[in-house]
Amino acid sequence: MSRELNPHQGRIEQAQAAVMNLTGEIQRSVIGQQDLVRGVLIGLLCQGNLLLEGQPGLGKTLLVKVLAEAMQLRFSRIQFTPDLMPADITGTQALVDDGRDGPGQLVFQPGPIFAHIVLADEINRATPKTQSALLEAMQERAITVGGARYALEEPFMVIATQNPIEMEGTYPLPEAQLDRFLFKLTVPYPPLDVLRRIGLQTTGNKQVETRQVMDRRTLLSLQHLVRELAVAPHVADVAARLVLATHPDQEGSPELIKRFVTYGASPRAMQALLLAGRAEAMLSGRAWVDEQDVRRVAPSVLRHRMILAFEAELEGITPDALVLEALKAVPRAKTRQE
Repeated sequence: MSRELNPHQGRIEQAQAAVMNLTGEIQRSVIGQQDLVRGVLIGLLCQGNLLLEGQPGLGKTLLVKVLAEAMQLRFSRIQFTPDLMPADITGTQALVDDGRDGPGQLVFQPGPIFAHIVLADEINRATPKTQSALLEAMQERAITVGGARYALEEPFMVIATQNPIEMEGTYPLPEAQLDRFLFKLTVPYPPLDVLRRIGLQTTGNKQVETRQVMDRRTLLSLQHLVRELAVAPHVADVAARLVLATHPDQEGSPELIKRFVTYGASPRAMQALLLAGRAEAMLSGRAWVDEQDVRRVAPSVLRHRMILAFEAELEGITPDALVLEALKAVPRAKTRQE
C-alpha cells in the first residue's frame, strides 16, 4: 500500500522510530528479554493491562520502573500481601483538622492507584477482596470511594506480576479478573550469555541512569494512532475464528481443545486480538493489520482466557499448547479465498 493511498504511513514511520527509541532506552537497563519488552510496549500502546508471570529475580519490576522513567510517568508499586486492604490501594476518606472549631472534615487521600503505571507485585498473594479493588480501575479507568467516583489520569495501566513456582498461601485470580488483562506474558529464564552480561553489568560501580526519551503527550498520540490502523474483513475473520476455536463446543474445534478445555475465550479476546494486532503492525512500520500480526499476538492474548479441565493438568497439557492447536485449526485467509 503506497504512501499516497494511506495517509497514516508517514505518521506510522515516525511512531515506529519513537517506540524503537524507547525500546533502546529500556534495553540499556533490562538485559535480554526482547520479546517481553516488545509485549509490554504493545500493551502500553493499546492502553491494556498486563500480567507478567515468571520466577523472582528476572527483572520484571526493573522493566516496569524503567518504562515509567523513560517517559517521566508517575509510577507506583504495590506489594500485594495477605493483609493488604482495598483502601491501601484506592485510598480512603481521612478526618482532617482544619484548625477551626468542630470535628474537622473528611478529605479523600488518594492511594497508589493514582499513577500512570501501577505495578501490582505478586498480585495473587492478596485476598480476593483486595484483588477486586483493581477491577474498576482496570476496566473503567476510575475508582469509587465513599460513593464518590474519581477518574484516573491517562495514560493508565496496571502491570501485575505473579510467581508460578511458589503457590502456597496464594489466591488464584478469578477468571473475570484474568479476562481484563490484555496480555499474559511469560518471563523466561535468561540463557548463558545474557546471564553473564547481567552479572557483569549490575555488580560494578557504574549504574545505568534512565533518560527520558518520550513524553506523556507523545504516548497519548501514539495510543490514539494505533486505533486508527485499518483492519481488513478477512483479518477480523481470522481473529474471530481463533476465538471460536478455543471453545470445545464449536464445530471444527481441535480435538485437544474438546478434551482439555472447559470454557473458551470471551469476546474480550476478539477485541484484544485486533487491538494488539494493530500495535504489532505499527511496530512493524505498517498502517494496516496483516493476518500474521493477529497470529503473532494470539498466544499472549489467549493463554489466560481458557479454563482448562482438570485432566489437562494431569496430562501436562499447557495453555500454550492449546493455543497452538487453535492456530493450526484456523486456515490462513489466502487459502480460504482460493
